[in-house]
Parts: sequence; C-alpha cells; structure tokens
Amino acid sequence: MKLITRRSFLRSGTAAAIAVAAAPMIPSGCLRFSGKSTAGYFESEFGISDALSRKVLTRALSRGGDFADLFFEHTISNWLNLEDGKVNQAYSNIALGVGIRTVKGDQVGYGFTQELTEEAMLSAASIAATIADSSQTEPAGQFVSLELENYYPLTTLLTSVPLESKLPIIQSTNEKCFSLSPLVEKVNVGFHDQQKRVLVVTSEGQKAEDLLPRNYLYASVVVNKDGKRERAGWNLGGRKEFSFYTKDVVDEVARESVNRALILFDAVQPPAGEIPVVLGPGVPAILLHEAIGHGMEADFNRKELSTYCTMIGKQVAEPFVTIIDDGTNPALPGSLNVDDEGTPGQKTVLVENGILKSYMHDKISARYYNVQPTGNGRRQSYEHFIQPRMRNTYMLEGPSKPEEVIESVESGIYVENVSNGQVKIGEGDFSFYVSQGKIIENGKLTAPIKDINIMGNGPKMLKNITMVADDLQMSRGGGGACGKGGQGVPVGFGMPTVLVKSMTVGGVKS
Repeated sequence: MKLITRRSFLRSGTAAAIAVAAAPMIPSGCLRFSGKSTAGYFESEFGISDALSRKVLTRALSRGGDFADLFFEHTISNWLNLEDGKVNQAYSNIALGVGIRTVKGDQVGYGFTQELTEEAMLSAASIAATIADSSQTEPAGQFVSLELENYYPLTTLLTSVPLESKLPIIQSTNEKCFSLSPLVEKVNVGFHDQQKRVLVVTSEGQKAEDLLPRNYLYASVVVNKDGKRERAGWNLGGRKEFSFYTKDVVDEVARESVNRALILFDAVQPPAGEIPVVLGPGVPAILLHEAIGHGMEADFNRKELSTYCTMIGKQVAEPFVTIIDDGTNPALPGSLNVDDEGTPGQKTVLVENGILKSYMHDKISARYYNVQPTGNGRRQSYEHFIQPRMRNTYMLEGPSKPEEVIESVESGIYVENVSNGQVKIGEGDFSFYVSQGKIIENGKLTAPIKDINIMGNGPKMLKNITMVADDLQMSRGGGGACGKGGQGVPVGFGMPTVLVKSMTVGGVKS
C-alpha cells in the first residue's frame, strides 16, 4: 500500500468526520468490533509494514544503543459542551504520527514526526540515534505479535456514533439538573469521547496493537440562595462503551452535581490543627495516588529523589495495608492491554501487608534494578517520551467496618472529596483542598465542611493509617488525568475508608 502523508490523511479524515456527524444514528448491532481486529490496522491504513519498521529501527540503532522502539498513534477526540441551555462548543481533533526512541543506559534519544512516510520516519530515527556513539546494533530479524487480554472490549467503534446521538445525553443532563432544585442558577454539561489506536514495535522483536477508548459525561452547577452562590460538579466515565451512558448515568451525574452544591450552603469550617482524619472510600484515594503513589514510581527512586529509594523489603505501613497498581481492571481510565513500550497489561503489588515490594517500572528502570518491567511505561502521545506512570492505584480492603472507623474518632473530620493538590515528590509533603466532607464529633458525622486544606507527608501518612475498612470503592469518574514531566495520562484510583491518626487541617478564606 502507498504510504500516506499527514496532509492527505487529515483532508480525507475531515471529510469522513463531517459525513459521520451528518449520518443517522447507527442501528444496534452494526459495526461490530472485537479487540483482535486491531491487528494490521496501521499496515492496512498507513502502509506500516514489518520491513519498513525494521528499516526505521535499524536507523535508530545506527550509532549503537541498548534498544529502540516505535510508537505509532492515530487518535480521534471529540468534545461537546452545553452552557446556558445551548451547545457552545462542538469540535474534534485528529492526532497521527510516530515517536521513535533510542535508549543507551538511562539516556534517551527521541524523535517524532507527523508524516508517516519513509523519509520522515528515517529522519526522526536519525535524531533519536544521536544519543549513542558506538558501532551499529541490529533489531530483531522478525517481529512477534503479542497476544493480549482485552480489558475494555467494544462492540461499536466510538467513531461510528454520530453527533445526534450525543446531544440528547447532554441536553437531558442539563434539564435534570434544573429540575432537581429551584436554586440551580447555571449548568454546564459536557461529553468527551476519544478513540486511540496505537502500534508499538520494538527492536527486541515485539509488536503490539491496541485500541483504547476513553469517554466521560460531566456536569458543573451553580446554585444561588439569597445571593450566596456555591458550585460543584460530578462526572462518570472511563474506557466505556457508548451504551454506558443511560438515563441512570445521566440522573446520577445531575443528582450528584446538584446535591454536592446544595450541601455547601450549610457547610462550616472545622477546628484547625493536628487532628484525626477519616478518608472516605473512592475519590479521596487521589491522596493515595499523589502523596504516596508517585514516590513509588521507579524513576524517582533510581535517581534517589524519593523517600522510598532504600525501602524495598522494609515496612512502610501497618500489616493490614496493601497497595496495588493495576492495568487489568475492566473499563477503568488507567487500564491498559499493553503499555506504551510493549509490555502487556498486568497487576503490580507495591505494598503487601505493610512491606514495600516493588516500584512501578518502565524498561529503563527495570534494567537498572534487574527486574521485569511492570507495564507502567506510559506517554501522553507519540510526541512525548516514556515515563514510569501509575495506572489504577488502590488500597485493598482491611479488617474493619466503615462505621467502626468513624466511631473510633472522638473529634476529627471525614473527607469525601479533594481537589487542587500539591505534592513534593522527594520529601512527600502535600497539601490538598477538601471540597466535600463532614465534622466527626463523638464518633458521629455531623455538619458538612468546606474551604479547608489538609496537609501532611505521604510516607508519614501511610505509617499513620491505623484502621482500614472493608468498603473499597474505585473512583468512577473518567475525566481526571495525572500530570508528570509536562505530560498528562488518564488514571484511576480507589480506597476503602481509612483512619489517619493525625493530619494538619487548616482553613482557607472564602
């Protein structure tokens, strides 16, 4: 097949997108898709043959190098937004290109191109090759396609869903929000969907293709009571089928958004200082992700920037604490059939019964530590280099009941939702804004709280977890992305109810 240029592809892609938007709703049962039909997509559509991949890899290794890889990407993203009862944004974006990496020790040479032509790819490979300065090494003689599990199977491609099928979802969400309370003054609703195809080819002879869906429905509401305004929002999504967005999902997004805003009218500020903090199940696990998870990413430990760099095999928490990073959870935002450097999706035990067992590795750190990669090599797009990144990070259930955890606290706070966090990875110090929660008095939940920050140190917080309940929940949102090194990737997180015996609680001005 003749190689396609980016310009000609985008021209034809735009025409196809217009045609899809104007098409009637696809009948149920059409355009059936299975994960296995990803194989051969880049060859059939863009002429990326094994012979061409080998030629580009040979150029990437022309000055030596431990290994090299190619990351091909074709992503179609759509956004639809409604504000003040009207659709004020509807747009799409197409990303097409290849990133080429050459690795020598822990050094990386990287080049990328939007043109999937032989000339452009060889030029990018020459740039990546400059990281090394020795005799040429050769890629594998043939490539073996990996057999992968599919943790987010689709029956219908998201690109086959027309605009007319998405409009009723955001319109219904908007109407539902206004119907729930006369105090609702303003509603913003959005729907985002993305279909990302990738092909990874490595100089070690591995080849893997994947199709990653991502989508979410969100609502943000402003409520007004006697001139006092409050705002809150909610979203649901992940690596879902379009059929996930039922009336029940619409109702839940609207109800949670409105209720979370209304309760803030009654919120107060709790006493400041060092007090016990109960982290509720689900969303508060963003603290686990930010304050603890990043410190267990292998690059920070290889560079001795993390508190955990000398802690493998040592106790970092109580024996009832086990923490997992997992790419195999069905349809969650951080799930991966294969990571961005060709390692199949898997589950990694970070902390087991209080003992630090593993870091999260890409191929570079795995070679440094003489262990196997854990499937945590991730990048935002073909324009970005690989980093060890979290997938779905969560704490397993413990021996207590959630009500027992709350009843054990004489005076403290209960955290339901956090946002706007800041973390210093090396020291593990963090600060998070609590957007939803309650005061705990004499073992009972009382008044709602707002406008406070919780501060602490991640490793210290982990050691200070004294109770873990049996009510593990994963966050069900799909809109969150983790930032690191200037890149954002979708992640998931979860936890049961836990008690941290002491954290710093401080108020903020309204």
